[in-house]
Amino acid sequence: MGGDGLKNRFACCFSAPTASSSSPTIKLLLFTVPLILVSLLVFALAPRNSTWVFTSTLPSATSNGNSGAVTPMGLQPMAGETPPTITAVHGGSEKAAFRDGVMWEGEGQLPPTPQEIFFFTAALNGSASKSLDVEAEVTKNPEFEKTVEENSNITSNESHSINISTPGAVPNATISPDKSVSLPLKQSRQVQTKLDKLEAGLQRARAAIKEARNGSQFPDPDYVPIGPMYWDAKAFHRSYLEMEKQFKVFVYKEGEPPVFHDGPCKSIYSMEGNFMYRMDVDNKFQTNNPEKAHVFYLPFSVAKMVQFVYLRESRDFSPIRRTVVDYVNVISQKYPYWNRSLGADHFMLACHDWGPETSFSIPHLQKNSIRALCNANTSEKFNPVKDVSIPEINLQTGKLTGLIGGPSASRRPILAFFAGGVHGPIRPILLEHWEGKDEDIKVHKYLPKGVNYYEMMRSSKYCICPSGYEVASPRIVEALYNGCVPVLISKSYVPPFSDVLRWKAFSVVVSVDDIPRLKEILTKISWRQYIRLQRRVLQVRRHFEFHSPPKRFDVFHMILHSIWLRRLNVKISEDHIMSNR
Repeated sequence: MGGDGLKNRFACCFSAPTASSSSPTIKLLLFTVPLILVSLLVFALAPRNSTWVFTSTLPSATSNGNSGAVTPMGLQPMAGETPPTITAVHGGSEKAAFRDGVMWEGEGQLPPTPQEIFFFTAALNGSASKSLDVEAEVTKNPEFEKTVEENSNITSNESHSINISTPGAVPNATISPDKSVSLPLKQSRQVQTKLDKLEAGLQRARAAIKEARNGSQFPDPDYVPIGPMYWDAKAFHRSYLEMEKQFKVFVYKEGEPPVFHDGPCKSIYSMEGNFMYRMDVDNKFQTNNPEKAHVFYLPFSVAKMVQFVYLRESRDFSPIRRTVVDYVNVISQKYPYWNRSLGADHFMLACHDWGPETSFSIPHLQKNSIRALCNANTSEKFNPVKDVSIPEINLQTGKLTGLIGGPSASRRPILAFFAGGVHGPIRPILLEHWEGKDEDIKVHKYLPKGVNYYEMMRSSKYCICPSGYEVASPRIVEALYNGCVPVLISKSYVPPFSDVLRWKAFSVVVSVDDIPRLKEILTKISWRQYIRLQRRVLQVRRHFEFHSPPKRFDVFHMILHSIWLRRLNVKISEDHIMSNR
């Protein structure tokens, strides 16, 4: 048969039925072909929704158990694993396969962005490929078992909600309690490239720090860290130089004094005000271009909030909570950077006792952000992996004049000295065992008239530094200033700059249970070992000195360096996500 025969066959399939073409096959074709055509037409014209499914390469146990809620800190890939990914699945056919996953669905909406996912890599304490599970670091401490939050979403305990908005998101979107955190974000290629450059610079810094551990010491015209007071002097020095070379901080301009951009400079909370002032005028580390910033500073003062926002004796913390929530609302609506990392590259600084409590106003501020706190209490959720312990310094005049000095070790006749208020659980025990009991251990509730506090420190080999209501005490820094070896007595306290400084090399750590044995412990320290401790005190105190303007390696730069280290431990990425078609 030729072409004409083939045409005739097709013609018979679609021609009207005749008496001679009544076979069952032809009747079936005449019935099914129009039905198929109609079905295709209906399918093409009918509206369809797109369902986005958030999946992770990690086990489903990383979700916190609430429908649609994800704990970002729980999505950290361990060494050798692939970071979590975003998978787009159109239609509803694959929903069942992700029943236990986190669902994001809706017409015309974008899925959660990979910016919600960030993971920790080792900085000074190991290879850059080693991951640090922050959640595990916190929860493995038994003191946290009773305080771990059920839900890690951005919520507020007050009647209000926090508004988190981003370019491309639904205007005035509200994240309410028990709702999932979903951050649809469509970034331009230019923003992504700038972030990539920032992360590449941080990766080079990580590699340089790792290399410095086995290399030679770098020369430095001001100071070369060396000695057992440092966990790794070479790595610290190289990290400090890398910070000076590239670290940039963006200070949010929003907010008015006295609560914002202002703080006390002449009290035990002086580090709040002095650091805030210095960051506002600094021209070395501060950048006015947020796209060049490695971290973002939230410039509110907890001490000022307690003074101007909190109603005295009311025991109502909600005004302070609302102040913090409102401020994060403002910056998250105006800028994309908080939402980009859920606060992981943001930091707050507080020396007031209520610093930790203030951060609880927004769970992501407490759980993700870098918190530089004097009250570095692990029983109050201080996490040394991501938080920074800073020294409490009582600058009564705002200057160090007359605060630093003291005789040599051989001219200190008193074994140990303490004088201070009796508050908290530890100091009453100290006074019960030692007040007026021994000439070598001089413990006072109140100093006798005519006796100078600092002169007593300068006449003592050891200065006893027990915690009060809060774990931190300005007495620790005062001991260092006066050349007196600190004796730390506390529970759950992380001493300042413990990421760099090895405190047991220049101080004595005594447990609360060993307070009755205090003299025995101190007298067992040989004269030679005491001389070593005292010399190391004189060497490390430069890291606790306050200068205006700041000097290299002083307390201002050490605080920045600890924040820099925490930023090195965080990797933030932005990937393009195509919108639904």
